[in-house]
Amino acid sequence: MRGDLVAPVELLPPGSGSLARGVPDAVPGTLFVLGGRGGIRVEPRPRFPVVFGRNEPEVHVCVGDGDPRVSRRHGVLCYDRDRWTLRNTGSLPIRLPGSALLLAGHEEPLGAVYTPLFIRTGPDREHLVEVRVAGRPVVGNSAEPEDATTAPPVWQLTDDERLALVSMGQRYLRHEAHPRPETWAGVAAELAELRPAAGWTAKKAEWCVVGVRKRLAAAGVRSLTREEVGEPVGNALNHNLVTELLVSTTIVPPDLRLLEG
Repeated sequence: MRGDLVAPVELLPPGSGSLARGVPDAVPGTLFVLGGRGGIRVEPRPRFPVVFGRNEPEVHVCVGDGDPRVSRRHGVLCYDRDRWTLRNTGSLPIRLPGSALLLAGHEEPLGAVYTPLFIRTGPDREHLVEVRVAGRPVVGNSAEPEDATTAPPVWQLTDDERLALVSMGQRYLRHEAHPRPETWAGVAAELAELRPAAGWTAKKAEWCVVGVRKRLAAAGVRSLTREEVGEPVGNALNHNLVTELLVSTTIVPPDLRLLEG
C-alpha cells in the first residue's frame, strides 16, 4: 500500500521521535501516525483513509507485526467535514486515553491533540500507535485555545533511571484513567526478570528514582520534597515526579517498549 502514496503524503522513517514531543510545522489538520516501524504524515483531505494493522504490505502503518491477535487491518483514520475520525476495523478493542475502549465497528472523532492508541493482545502485551493532528500555528505571543502548548526542556536521564521510571510510571504512560506509581517491589520484580544480570532490587530502583527526584527538585521543580508536600506523603512524591516527566516529555509512551525485553 505504501507504493500507492501520492503528495501531499510523507512517510515517517523508523526511529522518528515520539509525536508526544510535537510535530513539524504543517497545514492545520495534518495527520501524523507513527508505529514502531515508522509511520505517515497526511494533509487533511477526503478520500485518503490511513490504515494501520499487522499486514504491512496492505497498511500505511504497521503495528503488531508477528502478533496474530492484531488484525491485519485493525484501524482506519478518515478525514471528513473538517475532522479526522478513527474507526476500529479489527477484532480487539482499541484503548484510548483515559482507558476508554473503542470497540470493533465503532468510531471516535479526533481533536488537534496527541492521542496514543493501545491494542492489548495479552496480560503483558500491548501495541502502541501514536496519532497527532496538527493544530493552528501560534502567531507572536498569542495562542488560541486549541493551539499546542510549548513544552518545557526535556530532563536528561541515564539508561537505568529511564528504565526504572518507565516501569514505575507505566500506568501513566498507558494513559489509564486513574494511574498510580508502581511499587518498588513491583519495579524490582519486573526489571529483574527483564535484565537478570543487572542486579535490580527494590532498593536499587528506589535509589534511581530518588536521585532523579532530588536532581529535579534542586533545579527548581516544585512539590518533589516531603517539606513541600507534607505528611502523609503516600505516593505524592512519585506521582508528582512522573507528572513532571510526562509534561516535559522526558518519558513518552514509546518508552514502554523498554519493558518488552
